[in-house]
Parts: sequence; C-alpha cells; structure tokens
Amino acid sequence: MEAFEVLLPLALILCLGKLMGLGAHRIGMPAVIGMLLAGILIGAMKYIPWEPLQTAFFSEEVSFSLGVVSKLGVVLIMFSAGLGTDLKQLRQTGVASLVITTFGVIVPMCFGWLTASLFFGFENVLSNLFYGAILTATSVSVTVAVLKELGKLESKVGTSIVAAAVIDDVLGIIILSVLTGFAGAEGESGWDWFNPNAGMVVIKIVLFFVIFISIGVGLRKVFDIMERKAPHNRRVPILSLAACFVYAYCAEKLFGVADITGAYVAGILLGGTLSETPYVESKVDTMGYLFFSPVFFANIGIANIDYFSKIDLPFLAFGCVYVAAALLGKLLGCGAGAKLCKFSFRDSYRVGLGMMVRAEVVLICAEKGVASGLVDPAVFPFIIFIILISSILTPILLKTSYRSEEKRLLKRSAA
Repeated sequence: MEAFEVLLPLALILCLGKLMGLGAHRIGMPAVIGMLLAGILIGAMKYIPWEPLQTAFFSEEVSFSLGVVSKLGVVLIMFSAGLGTDLKQLRQTGVASLVITTFGVIVPMCFGWLTASLFFGFENVLSNLFYGAILTATSVSVTVAVLKELGKLESKVGTSIVAAAVIDDVLGIIILSVLTGFAGAEGESGWDWFNPNAGMVVIKIVLFFVIFISIGVGLRKVFDIMERKAPHNRRVPILSLAACFVYAYCAEKLFGVADITGAYVAGILLGGTLSETPYVESKVDTMGYLFFSPVFFANIGIANIDYFSKIDLPFLAFGCVYVAAALLGKLLGCGAGAKLCKFSFRDSYRVGLGMMVRAEVVLICAEKGVASGLVDPAVFPFIIFIILISSILTPILLKTSYRSEEKRLLKRSAA
C-alpha cells in the first residue's frame, strides 16, 4: 500500500464527521454522536460489493493506518482532559464533591458488575468488573451547558457537579488502570486472587504514579521557567505534547498501565498551575479535534459495524439491562451522595441527573476493555445508546426540574 491511499478515507471521515457533528450539535446532542454515526455509515459501505470501494476504504493497510491515527486521537483527548482538570476547584468544594463522586463511581460499577455477572456468569470476575468500570465514566459538558443557560452553573448544585466530575475522571482512570494491569495477571482458568502476578501489577501501578508524579513536578518547574522567559511560545505546547507521548508510552510499555492514563496524568501535572495552560490546551484541542479525534470516534463505528448485525437475543437482553444500569447507577449513586451531604431531595435529584451524562470517556473505556480482551465488542451499540439517551434525558429533566420549581415559587409569591 502506498502512503497516499489512506488520504481518501481520511477525507471522507473528516467531511462526514464534521457535517454529522454539526447536525448533532444543532439538535442539542454532543458532536461525538455525529462522529460516531459518520463512522457507522462509512462502515456500512463494507456491504457494498464493489472491489475498488473495498480496496480504497477497508483494506488491512487502511485499517491499520486509521488505527494508528485513532490511537493518537484518544491520547490527545485524555491529555486535554488532564490539562482541563482544575485541582484548585477540588480543594474549594470540600467533602461534598468527593462523597458524590465516590457514590457515583461505586454504585454504577456495582450495577455494571452485577448485570454482567447475571448474564455471563459470576466466575468471570475481571471481565465483569470491567463492564462495571465502563459505567463509572461521566461527561458533564451537556449538563454545564444546560445549567449555564438556566443561570444555575454557580449554584451549589452546579459547582458540586463540575467538581465531582473532575474527581470522577481521576477515580475512573485509576480503576481502568488497575483492571487493565490485572488483565495480564489473569490465570487460564479464570481470575486467581492469589496469583503472584497480581501483587506485581499493584506494585507497578503504584510505582508508575509515584515516579511519574515526581518527574512531573520537576517538569512543571522547568516549564514555568520557560514560560517566564518566552510567554506564548510554541516550544511550550510542543514539549508538552512530547511529555504526553513519553508518559503514555512508558505507562503501557514499562508499567502495564493504560496509555491513556499516562496521557491523563501528564495533562494534570502540566496543567492547572501553569500560567500557559490555556494556551497549551488551545493548541492541543485544535490539533486533536481538527483531525485526530474525529478519526478516533469514526473509527470506532467503522471497526465495529459488524457487531450491530450480530447481536443475538441474549446479548440484546444484556444490553438493555446494561443501559438501564448505566443511567440508574449515576442517578441513584450521585443522588444518594448528595443527600448524605445534606442536599435537599430536589437538589440531590439534580446532581444525579447532571452526573448521568456520558460522552467520549465512556467510549474510550469501552475501547480499552475490548482491546484488552475483557469486553465483548458487541457492547459498542449499547454504549452509543447510553450516550444518546443520557444526552437527551438530562437536559429535558433538568430544565423541567428548575422550571417546575420556579412556577411553584411564583404561585406562592402571588398568594
């Protein structure tokens, strides 16, 4: 295969992904949905029996090239997420956000594990836990937009949701790293809690965080000096990106930790306190969302289109229960956490709703689970349903909650 042959599939992905992303945004859905649907439509072209089309878009070489670009896309997404993590906000919001997040991680993970265990058997411990871990992810971009529109973003509910989402990302990434690492310690006859490899996995994960956080503190001081000498210089984003790739590579190669964890940790360490963080983040976002990220999301649809037609009745039943577990897990878990922190029932309900939305992170977690062999690729259609349903329900129910309260207050004042 000549290198230029991948250019045509890339052009189609970018054009169709952008058009469908804009369409999704117009109807209040995340642009990610449009990119995924673009990939599904392109993937459906596999079934057109025309040899030139198959060669141009679906040869092994093209698939490999798209996979490489997709890998860069997911690393950049997680690096950007780390850069945008505001650690100062976590200290300001106190215990409430931590409690909300803890319940918002434990409850959906238990729901997902229980669902997988009931359908696939309790003996598949690690695989079932990964199905649960996928459901811990959240994405509050839709929620933030709704609360901002309603003028409630700076309220107790709004600040708690935003801060809890940050902690949620950190905890979710740690859980993902642990399970991915344990995948290499699973015995042939199933998971063995006394497998000596399991202890080594834990040690390697701890070493990764200790070593790379220590290195990151030193790197941040170097970057601070560079920023003071040459503010808004392109060398800072370039070297930040290099650090991201080194962290991602070393995480997976040396420590058995997911590469996306390395990228996320690099983003946290190089973000937040740096005065140039917004500048670096804007450059990374431009590069990522202009090219690499659309290819990542579209490639999920292209690579997994076959599984849409191969879902059998038992897996369909599992998928429906799994979607319900995803929605109820966040709603009940985060809502219960808020209630324990003495929120009102109505505000607890709003917190649960706000944390229910899923987007790109849940896809990344599912993709990592499939790559590790712990998750059936047929789960992808249901992950898409989770994103769609949560992105539709959350804005509607949040607006209804606040508007019904406003009407009640107006009636009281009129009386």
